[in-house]
Amino acid sequence: MTTWLPDIAGRSGPKYKLIADAIGEAIAAGDLTERDRLPPQRNLAFDIGVSLNTVSRAYADAIERGFLYGEVGRGTYVRAGGPLAETDSRAVGLTRPVDGPIDFALNLPAISPAADELAATLADLAGSPRLSGFLDYQPDGDLKDHAKAGAAWLGRLGPGARPEQMVLTNGAQHGVMAAMMATTRPGDVLLTEPMTYAPAKAMARHLGLKLHAVAMDGFGLMPEALDDACRMTAGRTLYCLPTLHTPTTATMPEARRREIAAVARRHDLTIIEDDVFGFLPVERPLPLAGFAPERSIFVTSVSKSMAPGLRIGYVHAPERLQRAIRGAVAMSCWMPPPLMAEIASRWITDGTAERLNDGQRAEAKARLEIAARLLGPDRFEGQPLGFNIWLPLPAPLRADAFRAEAARRGVKVLTGETFAVDQADVPHGVRLCLSYETSRERVSQGLRIVAALLDEAGASDAMVV
Repeated sequence: MTTWLPDIAGRSGPKYKLIADAIGEAIAAGDLTERDRLPPQRNLAFDIGVSLNTVSRAYADAIERGFLYGEVGRGTYVRAGGPLAETDSRAVGLTRPVDGPIDFALNLPAISPAADELAATLADLAGSPRLSGFLDYQPDGDLKDHAKAGAAWLGRLGPGARPEQMVLTNGAQHGVMAAMMATTRPGDVLLTEPMTYAPAKAMARHLGLKLHAVAMDGFGLMPEALDDACRMTAGRTLYCLPTLHTPTTATMPEARRREIAAVARRHDLTIIEDDVFGFLPVERPLPLAGFAPERSIFVTSVSKSMAPGLRIGYVHAPERLQRAIRGAVAMSCWMPPPLMAEIASRWITDGTAERLNDGQRAEAKARLEIAARLLGPDRFEGQPLGFNIWLPLPAPLRADAFRAEAARRGVKVLTGETFAVDQADVPHGVRLCLSYETSRERVSQGLRIVAALLDEAGASDAMVV
């Protein structure tokens, strides 16, 4: 075990960040080398005069940056090769590790078994007389073909979508951004659930929007709360996730969707419906857009249903909003890659998309069954065919300390703070995405660690301070 101690004297900022920074600097300088074991958290806290929680958060932060890794029951060690590129685990890329920390934080579908399908499609495209066109701007005829395929894909979720109302984007996240750009201006109020998709929060901030949380329960947004928010604020745009809500996994029942649509009509509210997980459930209510089509922008993509690297999204919107959405897409990226759009269209048309979607459903079902067996079905909230589970933490566990302790033991999770609109009102819980890891064995290993942490509730100072 190394005798190295971080020197944070004279530095400003959160102490746990300063300690993590010092670890990275020591690795870069060669003062800490591969497989060096860092001091136990209690020892380091005593030696440098900070709280145990501060050191726990520092180690967790250093693990997330790629400086360190934890071995259950043995300690925390310097990672081989030192810091990962850009020192941010979310910027490392999409190559999924087969060892090291178990990642329940990244919200990606299971690895797609689409390599053979892709090889066959690319071989067919290689002989196409239109091949050079995939490296050029898309002519209107090709866009119409892609819109027709997208409308057919969306039609599986309910009433038929109209191709002329389809806009292609670089995935659903880009579609949400284009919808926000088309319906809001800087300074506007954007209504949303109290916890929501974290990148949507970032988009709203960059667009100069004021987020206003609308209360929800176990069935999603509450109609009375939305009605009150419309009366109390100038918000005229709602962003929501009615199906497999992030992070709570709640799915809004049909009756509730009808009520939300009625409130939207009463207050002339435009709805941006993020339905990126909508293709996972076999049975689900009609999209919210089906009850208020004249004021709903419906956004989805093929990344969760087919393959995460296939960055094609579909936005279905009323005619009055088409020009603004298309303009937002053109301004932000000009157009989605024609080759990707062609692959998605072919897979939708020839049935490959449905087969890949069925594969994601089967894997989601298997991993949720593992969670129910290892955690116990009453310890988490989740849907039968969802990728994520929401784990409310019993008192006296604190979410941030739980995340730090989980990271120390080699498991990454996200707390409610990541998703909360109002940081003063964050529920103590963590979201676990079960689909990112390469194997069910690693999912099981990580869930056993999470279960052990829950069993130790109240026994560890590191999780309650």
